[in-house]
Amino acid sequence: MTEYRRARHPGATWFFTVNLAERHGNRLLVEQIDRLRGALAIVKRRHPLKIEAIVVLPDHLHCLWRLPPGDSDYGVRWGLVKSAFSRGLPAVERRSTSRQTRGERGIWQRRFWEHMVRDEDDFARHADYIHYNPVKHGWVKAPSEWKHSSFGRFVENGIYPAGWGGSGQMTGLPTGE
Repeated sequence: MTEYRRARHPGATWFFTVNLAERHGNRLLVEQIDRLRGALAIVKRRHPLKIEAIVVLPDHLHCLWRLPPGDSDYGVRWGLVKSAFSRGLPAVERRSTSRQTRGERGIWQRRFWEHMVRDEDDFARHADYIHYNPVKHGWVKAPSEWKHSSFGRFVENGIYPAGWGGSGQMTGLPTGE
């Protein structure tokens, strides 16, 4: 089995993309948004982290997490989030032979994509990507229309103007571009 090597930088901020195993036509994450919120809350209590930005789409999510000083174990956190979310859902998903052999569910892709945020500009670019993602995928015409996002908090905190990202235009970029 391939051993994936992931960067370890205690206290860093990370951008993640996490996908459902079956993406096409799957709306599970928004249909079960309260279950996802609950899973994140459970994990945050046991393994602290700060969710700096997040967007939950029907079949995947993107987020920025800041880990506590001295802690770099985001892999354990994601495993626990996926497990807590999946627990209690009816086992109706397709499962590959390897998943069946290992006793795994088939809800999530096994892996996730991570990127360590390097600086404030990198953070701003990833926050922009997160908040614009529902527009990119055609779910809404403006980030403000998507309710499963931290966009409103960014507007309240003066990071974005209320109309940012509407009509396909990302005006008022936090990066000053």
